[in-house]
Amino acid sequence: MEPSGSVAAQPTPPLVLVNGINKRFGGVRALRDVSLEVRAGEVHALLGENGAGKSTLIKILSGVHTFDSGSIEIAGRRVAFDSPAKSREAGIAVVYQDLSLVESLSVADNLLLGREPRTRFGFVRKRELMAQAEAFLTQLGIPLDIKATVGSLPFAYRQMTEIAKALMGEVRLLILDEPTSSLTSDEVRILFEAIGKVTRRGVGVIYVTHRLNEVFEISQRVTVLRDGANAGTFVTADTDMKRLVNAIVGIDRALPVTTRSGPQAARAFEAAPVLSLSNVSNDRMRAVDLSVLKGEIHGLAGLIGSGRTEILETIFGLRAVEHGTLQIDGRDWLPKNPADAIDRGIALVPEDRHVQGLVLDHSIERNVTLSRLPYFSRWGWMQQAAASRRVETAISRLAVKAPGASSLVRTLSGGNQQKVVFGKWNDPRPRILLLDEPTVGVDVGAREEIYAVIRHAARDGTAVLVVSSDLVELIELCDRTSVIVDGCVARTLVRGEIDDAEELHHLLQLYQASGQGVFDKAALHELPA
Repeated sequence: MEPSGSVAAQPTPPLVLVNGINKRFGGVRALRDVSLEVRAGEVHALLGENGAGKSTLIKILSGVHTFDSGSIEIAGRRVAFDSPAKSREAGIAVVYQDLSLVESLSVADNLLLGREPRTRFGFVRKRELMAQAEAFLTQLGIPLDIKATVGSLPFAYRQMTEIAKALMGEVRLLILDEPTSSLTSDEVRILFEAIGKVTRRGVGVIYVTHRLNEVFEISQRVTVLRDGANAGTFVTADTDMKRLVNAIVGIDRALPVTTRSGPQAARAFEAAPVLSLSNVSNDRMRAVDLSVLKGEIHGLAGLIGSGRTEILETIFGLRAVEHGTLQIDGRDWLPKNPADAIDRGIALVPEDRHVQGLVLDHSIERNVTLSRLPYFSRWGWMQQAAASRRVETAISRLAVKAPGASSLVRTLSGGNQQKVVFGKWNDPRPRILLLDEPTVGVDVGAREEIYAVIRHAARDGTAVLVVSSDLVELIELCDRTSVIVDGCVARTLVRGEIDDAEELHHLLQLYQASGQGVFDKAALHELPA
């Protein structure tokens, strides 16, 4: 009972409260009633598969996107950001995977870039700039040499420079997007110590990662998103890896594939590989040995930053081969560039279809014919009738839902846009089809249709190599799956060797943690919570 004349203490509101946020992009509902609470001084992990809605939520908090409905509160005050500047003014700072530093400048110059102390004539007060940077880093406890050129620093120290830059000013919430994807274990330790110093100042941290072992080491609570909706919020100390994996992939989806779609019959393949890599290395790959057979769907599983995408980029001529041998149909070949790869019958469906796969303001017809112009040109003239027939065939075969071939790609749903990307390589069939996250951001129905397209290509003899963060997708589609860790193939699994997505997820964590190529099912139950 309160003493006479006293006022009951009001509970302190959370630092950030996201309540019932919804967001659509055309026909795709990216977020569905998403809620999230972050407290001052808390590290709150945000988990989910690619396409789960994590990036959309971050972009709403950072002012890149606006939300359709719901509410956001900062320290009890309702806010809505229509620009990154407004988000920054409210005390929100984001550190993305791609750092925004000027590598030719010093640490101090980067920290105060755009807000340098100047004389009345506009000249930079260099001594004052250096003193401000030194004082700030000392206060934060980050061991950086303010005079060092950023480009000369190890990645972990560049990452800390980016974090320090984000914290300059009145920062309340720091969002870290996959901050350890390219770090060594020693660099991760340095980063975690810096995050600890940040939270002791009362700053809240949203920590986005695919590495579950990090969640148990650094976070106090965890929120999981799945298919654009909340799949659960957990106190880290009271949960375990199995429970988080089930939340990420869905308990129903974590069941063996045979319980959902019937047994996947083993298929026979030609013994000689269409594509083979032997001891291939470059700046992101380490002695990769890999083969894909005619008619095979071969998956690449790994955490973000493991080197999966870089393998596809190397095969497609986007990255140079520094060592090793690459063969097509048993003959040595060194990819010079993407045009050379296309001439060899190699096709790529990239992860970011909007930037790398499509011209959004062009029609379906233009997008589908763009990569195959030599096939429809004669003496420099476009054979429009032949091109139109090909496009209509692609639209029909891929079940693209659109008013017609002249429809702008921007007006299509995510799933139909992805089908248009596949349509670019529909005729003639490629010898080798490289797929990077082929169903990211598309709904369940469109996924099944895309799966049918992939299987049809394999039945026609195309060798398919697919990267996916959706482990159920890999189990559902692939005849073999290679586990990629730190730029190399740790192990190749044959269909049926792994029972379900939960086991595959634990396997990735084991490989990542141990760096060993040994898999023991009993070890799945011995992982520390």
